[in-house]
Amino acid sequence: MSADETTPTPAPDDADLVPAEGELPLLPIRNAVLFPGAVAPFDVGREKSVALVEDIENLEQPIIGIFAQRDASVDDPGHDDLYPVGVAARVLKALKHSSGNYSLILQGLTRIRLDRITTSEPYVRAHVTRVAEPPSDDVEAEALALSLRDIAKQVIQLMPELPREAGSLVDSIQDPGQLADLVAANLDAPVDEKAQLLETFDAKERIRRVLRLLTRQLEILKMRERINSQIKEEMGKNQREYVLRQQLKAIKEELGEEDGDQGDLDLLEERIAKADLPPEADKVARKQLKRLRQMQVGSAEYTVVRTYIDWLLDVPWTKQTTDILDIAQVRKVLDEDHAGLEKVKKRIVEYLAVRKLKKDKKGPILCLIGPPGVGKTSLGRSIARALGRKFHRISLGGVHDEAAIRGHRRTYVGALPGQVIQGMKKAGTVNPVFMLDEIDKIGHDFRGDPAAALLEVLDPEQNDTFQDHYLEVPYDLSKVMFIATANVGDTIPPALKDRMEVIEIPGYTRREKLDIAKNHLVPKQLAEHGISEEQLKLEDSCLEAIIDNHTREAGVRNLERQIASVVRGIAVKVAEGEKGPWTLKTEDDVREFLGPPRFTSEVAERTAETGVATGLAWTAVGGEILFIEATRMHGTGKLQLTGQLGDVMKESAQAAMSYVRSHAKQLGIPEDFLEKSDIHIHIPAGAMPKDGPSAGVTMMTALVSLLTHIKVRHDVAMTGEITLRGRVLPVGGIKEKVLAAHRAGIKRVILPERNKADLEEVPGEIREELEFVFAQKMDDVLLAALSEPEQLKLEPTKGDVSESTSHAPSSP
Repeated sequence: MSADETTPTPAPDDADLVPAEGELPLLPIRNAVLFPGAVAPFDVGREKSVALVEDIENLEQPIIGIFAQRDASVDDPGHDDLYPVGVAARVLKALKHSSGNYSLILQGLTRIRLDRITTSEPYVRAHVTRVAEPPSDDVEAEALALSLRDIAKQVIQLMPELPREAGSLVDSIQDPGQLADLVAANLDAPVDEKAQLLETFDAKERIRRVLRLLTRQLEILKMRERINSQIKEEMGKNQREYVLRQQLKAIKEELGEEDGDQGDLDLLEERIAKADLPPEADKVARKQLKRLRQMQVGSAEYTVVRTYIDWLLDVPWTKQTTDILDIAQVRKVLDEDHAGLEKVKKRIVEYLAVRKLKKDKKGPILCLIGPPGVGKTSLGRSIARALGRKFHRISLGGVHDEAAIRGHRRTYVGALPGQVIQGMKKAGTVNPVFMLDEIDKIGHDFRGDPAAALLEVLDPEQNDTFQDHYLEVPYDLSKVMFIATANVGDTIPPALKDRMEVIEIPGYTRREKLDIAKNHLVPKQLAEHGISEEQLKLEDSCLEAIIDNHTREAGVRNLERQIASVVRGIAVKVAEGEKGPWTLKTEDDVREFLGPPRFTSEVAERTAETGVATGLAWTAVGGEILFIEATRMHGTGKLQLTGQLGDVMKESAQAAMSYVRSHAKQLGIPEDFLEKSDIHIHIPAGAMPKDGPSAGVTMMTALVSLLTHIKVRHDVAMTGEITLRGRVLPVGGIKEKVLAAHRAGIKRVILPERNKADLEEVPGEIREELEFVFAQKMDDVLLAALSEPEQLKLEPTKGDVSESTSHAPSSP
């Protein structure tokens, strides 16, 4: 209910002043509904409404029609903008303001229905019909009125802002319909709900609707009352507790007993003295302890300061572990935990050698970039074990708040240090191995950029005075060995990447995967599933079948899952009572657990016709082979490119086409081959975006194969950028691409001449199993890639410029 309206009951003959039907001036009102019998003030400011008020004196009776608007934003409402039922109202008083607007006091007389608007100027007049309300003097109506009267009195009691006479007014009205209108007029309800009540002519139905709304308001008021009493009770409890504590303190002082909290603060002072804090931190800790002694124990500020001092004392300032400087021992531990990864192991050994010679050497800041599943995260734990240091890891994937790195200021409720200081506390030493996992997946938004906050953490020239917002004293991170991990380096901000020593970790070779499976994955899965080595033995040939036929990845995560599936299958047999042991040797032995092979060498099948060549691509999860198809059809000389290609790759295709057209005669292709033909180049796996210049030689080879009808050797893959002069330029990701070619069963790999030095990164056993051709120009590529190159007038590069001269092209 609200106190905005008062409701004297109109005299019975007031309604008779309104004709049964006829024309009345019409005043639209916004955000309100006037009920019969209600007296309420209204402000009038619209031009037509002001004109109506100024013309009231000229009316026979000061009676106008009041209708509520459906949409309050409409300035000049029409028939459809008004609710169909309103009230005929008497103008009791009109007050003019200095602005020209009026304030009216209106008294509702009776319900009227809007038939039509007869005129709109200078103000609205409408034809209306008085609504006759059915009688409501039966027992049910009286019972409903009694219920409404009781609930209305309860609401009045819970609303002290209502006048005291409101309860007497409710008792004085005996007619059920008038009582419903009285309560409805004072309800705190939306306009549309009040308009529905005005349109309800049956008094009993109207009382039921008002009862529903009033009951809801009563429940809200009761809930407010409960909340207020709880707050008062809580405040009283806190005040009582404060008084009692003060009394207890006075009693203890009289008895000469030591206060428990005071003794606790003395222990805190002892901890500060023994903590060997740096001068600045020690000064801050003692200052905060002095403040703490002057505070009341129960105050909120006491808890904040006490927590801050605990953090200052819990973070390690001088405690450190002694590094294991036995290089042979460190090498042994690293080799036990991980196969391959020679670059990282070499860098750790170099750091130890320098530490052995120079004790105050700052910790290195490394960034391991490589595909998923190659062991970047587990390598951090292994390095910590090899060095004898503590290890702590935080995941930065999805972190988008600067406070996650630097912490919150103590002015915030529940403030804590950032993850760096929290990690140092958990590690307990000043020289742990600190892993920043997934640093390439940091986000940023309006709360700050965590990558910018990491600039100070990962800068060896600044991190000896790292400032956390919570601690607000410099903290030395220079002895920490930071190791960041990422899948791709492109998303790492350049300034952050510049502060780290990037070590790229390519995928594992087939032999490395076999060693990892034998020495790490199989024993781990057997132990996790409760199977002994005597019960199950996986031969090398079986593991090779799993690697070749059931996985196609740079790392070993999926390989571990497949091995786990085999071990689980054996565990089921053991649980069912079958007796082993089991020795698995071939693909047929694991088919029962893994199903049919998921991957087969599709190179021979995909290149069985002209116009198809195999390229090599680099992706974030390692190298991949890439099939490029070209076809020719009747047309008008267009070049169509499909397969979700990026701009750089499209330009490579256009360069390849231009080279073929300019050398058509040399290649034995009719010079007018494009006049009545269209060329379509497609790279399958269209759902995956592709870009980069390294597919240029492959697209050119596919075009030459298509137009000369000479097939490309099915065991050849190639990579390189092409120029319009036919030169083959170097590309990146050579190791990953070569490993992908080896996994796919390729025998010959064509690389740019200037990438020859990159082969040193490829493991020796892979180089021994593959034939490499180094090309300076496109003729070298075609000689090595086509099955019948002698049909073309090709000129290989002369002199000792590439290994292609020592590998005479042979038919597959």
